[in-house]
Amino acid sequence: MTMRELDRLKTIQAVVDGNLKSGRAAERLGLTDRQIRRLVNRVREQGPAGMASRRCARPSNNRVPAELTKHALDIIRERYADFGPTLACEKLREVHGLKLSKETIRKLMMEAGLWIPRRLRSSTIYQPRNRRHCVGELIQIDGSDHAWFEDRAPACTLLVYIDDATSRLMHLHFTYSESTFSYFEATRRYIELHGKPQAFYSDQYSVFRVNRKQPQGGSGHTQFGRALYELNIESICANSSQAKGRVERANLTLQDRLVKELRLQGISTMEAANAYVPCFIADYNRRFAKPPRNDWDTHRPLREDEDLESIFTHREKRKVSHVLTLQYDKTIYLIGDTKNNRKLIGQYIDVYEYVDGRIELQASGTCLPYTTYDRLPEVSQGAIVENKRLGHVLQIAQLVQAERDSRRSQSAPARTHRGLQSPTKKPEPGKKRQRALGARDMEKAIRKTVLAT
Repeated sequence: MTMRELDRLKTIQAVVDGNLKSGRAAERLGLTDRQIRRLVNRVREQGPAGMASRRCARPSNNRVPAELTKHALDIIRERYADFGPTLACEKLREVHGLKLSKETIRKLMMEAGLWIPRRLRSSTIYQPRNRRHCVGELIQIDGSDHAWFEDRAPACTLLVYIDDATSRLMHLHFTYSESTFSYFEATRRYIELHGKPQAFYSDQYSVFRVNRKQPQGGSGHTQFGRALYELNIESICANSSQAKGRVERANLTLQDRLVKELRLQGISTMEAANAYVPCFIADYNRRFAKPPRNDWDTHRPLREDEDLESIFTHREKRKVSHVLTLQYDKTIYLIGDTKNNRKLIGQYIDVYEYVDGRIELQASGTCLPYTTYDRLPEVSQGAIVENKRLGHVLQIAQLVQAERDSRRSQSAPARTHRGLQSPTKKPEPGKKRQRALGARDMEKAIRKTVLAT
């Protein structure tokens, strides 16, 4: 007998003893007067046992036939033993025509031991990885896109370099977004300050790793990976965010402390923030850095033949056409017509793009003089942009759109009421050409931002 039936028994017994009228009992229990009389007769004939439901211990009238459940379970054991209940239910319905609910399939699989509920599964154990022994043995790097200046300036990205052995901040660099040239600039500054570490530990972002299964063209290495290879620095990509937990936890600390410090210092620009960063790093390391197991510093000095300005460049090979031209970044480069340059027709030469935007054409280590011809002055509407760099590209696009709207409003004739056109002043000679050139330069900046990976 359930607790609900025991509560009803007290009220019905009061009716049987004559201490309560059936109408008032019906109001208390939310039943009809006829039901109350039926329960009273059962209690008088059978005693308290008459209050128990007659459906107790009897199978439900809506139960699934035993033959159907046995047939479904046999199919699951034979073909879908490693399936989840939802997918197994879909396959039984689509392939075998067995229309059973997902919860029924779940119950059958649990009883048969084919499915373990998530709450009963043993939790996965992630054992911590020991720190490295020496400073510079492994440097974790990551970019954190955040509103570092709060509402005083647009959001930007902070590139964080942290030592795995000591949790010491090695370098911080504010930039617009995580791009190849941003990491070129920050890593060059890191090497100039500390030297060459043994390895950089990063995520699987496209700056560090070619994410295609079969890269088309090139050597299968990214530009950043090629630069580290020339410097004899190992590049390691983490399998998950938890694997590089030191830099991830440092990002959370920086998003709290550094934001407040920039507010107290009244800093609202990336240039001023990069100038303040060394003071913050010294204070941070004094508070949170750990002593290394070994005092040996594994950073290595640069060799005499290692030129950082040349190494940290975007390099691609281009074929010289029969008219001594090549195309790079939607721009045609015209090589000077000389006897030696004519020998390069049909051969591949190197195109070097520096961090500051300079372009060099090199053949066998010799720089070639050239002139440019911009064939496509318009922005590509289908340009591919990395997700981490979308915010910066949209900011530049907003500036270009504002410039275009300004040109349209200046070129459109002013209108008065009733459709009459007011007299307009003709633009001075050369003004229209000057505005077009300004827009072209801004659109070229967008292309370089989109394609600089």
